[in-house]
Amino acid sequence: MDVQETAELSPADRRALFDRSGGVEDARGTAHEIIDRVREEGDSALRAYATEFDGCEIGNIEITAEAARAADEIDPELKAHIETAAENIRAFHETQLPEDWRQSFDGRELGRRFRPIERVGVYTPGGTASYPSSALMGIIPADVAGVDHIAVATPPAKTLDTTTLAAIHIAGADSVYQSGGAQAIAALAYGTETVSATEKIVGPGNRFVTAAKAEVQGDVEIDVLAGPSELVVVADETADPALVAADMIAQAEHDPDAAVVAVTDDAALATAITDAIDAQTGNRAREEIIRESFAGDASGVFLTRSLSEAVLFAEEYAPEHLSIQADDEEALLERIDSAGSVFLGPYTPVAAGDYATGTNHVLPTNGRARVTGGLSVETFLRSTTVQRLDRAALSDLRATITTLAETEGLEAHAASIDQRFEE
Repeated sequence: MDVQETAELSPADRRALFDRSGGVEDARGTAHEIIDRVREEGDSALRAYATEFDGCEIGNIEITAEAARAADEIDPELKAHIETAAENIRAFHETQLPEDWRQSFDGRELGRRFRPIERVGVYTPGGTASYPSSALMGIIPADVAGVDHIAVATPPAKTLDTTTLAAIHIAGADSVYQSGGAQAIAALAYGTETVSATEKIVGPGNRFVTAAKAEVQGDVEIDVLAGPSELVVVADETADPALVAADMIAQAEHDPDAAVVAVTDDAALATAITDAIDAQTGNRAREEIIRESFAGDASGVFLTRSLSEAVLFAEEYAPEHLSIQADDEEALLERIDSAGSVFLGPYTPVAAGDYATGTNHVLPTNGRARVTGGLSVETFLRSTTVQRLDRAALSDLRATITTLAETEGLEAHAASIDQRFEE
């Protein structure tokens, strides 16, 4: 891997860095067809897609009891670690619960109250793979918010991953279904004979899952349209290149399309980071995926003319994960507003937040951190404003309301005020 200078990037190079769609649009046609079939055929479509895409025949689509059994049967030490992560995630998200409030504004009693969404669907990657952390991240905030029914869809397999199933149960799911991909999103959105329709769908998945979420958006709410994993590391000359490289490699192993970037104003550090990446990659089990990710147009090590330029690069990038490894990371953080989750200092690897610190790892990608944040308790809440006026308070506002209503040509609005003051 060669160090690139940000000042020398062509317009095409910059588009590759800052336009990171992950091929979602290309998958929407297929997702649309799958959704239509699930809406028409229900459970039989889910079983057919399990055979076609997952290579397995499934009997019962609902596997809630299997998840409960898995929580009793997995290795006790592994279960204890899952429970530790779950406790940390729950504790962090409990701090996000807002309180209802009422307040007097010159005689006007105004307030706001919060209520959970009633039925939520959580997509949890799984099947033959093991992603217990994704189960915890999607389910626990919904449970903390007080969602009445949390339905989970996870891909089927000839032998389901018991670790993911156990995590689903430990996190607090109410029902669990073996279905993956766009077909699972369709089932959670519209329901089948077995799967009850939900009101909001959250959780990460591949590009077909994301494309399906884009297709059903409007009929149900969704969290974000998440693409491949992203990391930007902002580093100065004090950073340890081996640690920067280790964090970059950790994110690169997610997906060949992962976008993994380091940006620094120190030429010696930039070269040392690329050397460390080359040295460490050969020792990794997912070496092929890592190398493919680093070879992509959205990844690289970049040299800036100043640390301020590195900060501007990170802000424009608006990454899913931002690691700041520098002498004064707090000062740099104050200058960067757009990031899904921030990791400060050499002893805060992104992997810590992926699993166990308590923050959520379901985060905005492709620059959406400019306008939204990651999964949280608020994702599963709706707010209602509340107001009460007495006669004097309404009288104080009477002229303002009636004048504006009449200006807008809404005579009945004005009349609804005036009528309250007629003898």
